[in-house]
Amino acid sequence: MQRISDEEIRKNLENVDFKIAVMSGKGGVGKSTVSALLAVHYARSRKRVGIFDADFLGPSIPKLFSLEKDRAFLVGDKLEPLLSAKYGIKVFSIQFLLPSPDQPVAWRGPMIAGVMRELIGRINWGELDYLIIDLPPGTGDAVLTVLQEIRPNGILVVTTPQDLATLIVEKSIRLAEELKSAILGIVENMSYFICPNCGEKTHIFGKGKIEMLYRKYRPEFIVRIPIDMDLLRLTEMGRIEEYEPDYFEFFPY
Repeated sequence: MQRISDEEIRKNLENVDFKIAVMSGKGGVGKSTVSALLAVHYARSRKRVGIFDADFLGPSIPKLFSLEKDRAFLVGDKLEPLLSAKYGIKVFSIQFLLPSPDQPVAWRGPMIAGVMRELIGRINWGELDYLIIDLPPGTGDAVLTVLQEIRPNGILVVTTPQDLATLIVEKSIRLAEELKSAILGIVENMSYFICPNCGEKTHIFGKGKIEMLYRKYRPEFIVRIPIDMDLLRLTEMGRIEEYEPDYFEFFPY
């Protein structure tokens, strides 16, 4: 395939109404789970939804939707997304182009940025109400490529209650501000745990960090997602679409 042009990228995304990047400067905070839960939230409202797994080095979205063994295919010069089982969410990940699920992507930054740009212009999303982009951790080449080429309508920032996570996440918020990307909300994942036997609520990793971020950056939406064994079980089984709680019920977008 020839190198993708800026005009091809623009044209390929022109039928996507609203684009949300899910971002965190730190790995292991649950960006992929949050991306999937947001997509399921929209899909249950009969919206046309897609998820782009932009984390080339640690793609997790295929596992959450039981698509980790599936492969993408070309129609003309376009790559066709796969569909989730329950709601028909359009899903694309670099994993769909690898020879096996355990194949690592051992690429340097410029290579990742180049392939990322090609995918942005080649994936056939068609008409979507929402495209969710699950970004890799950090603020490097891949993140910059997505933010500059896709130009999301806004960013959803994911953190956990630990001081270290909050400190690193602030770097992502600052990057978004520098690129003039709106912060739509902040999600505190693993916020607390409710004992299934006595009902006691415990903040295992501490509390109060999301309130600090809210006071500092004033996003329109904050949400706390608990440590939930049902969510863990369903994600491990690749059946996240069956998880009933909707933490984005009051998300204003």
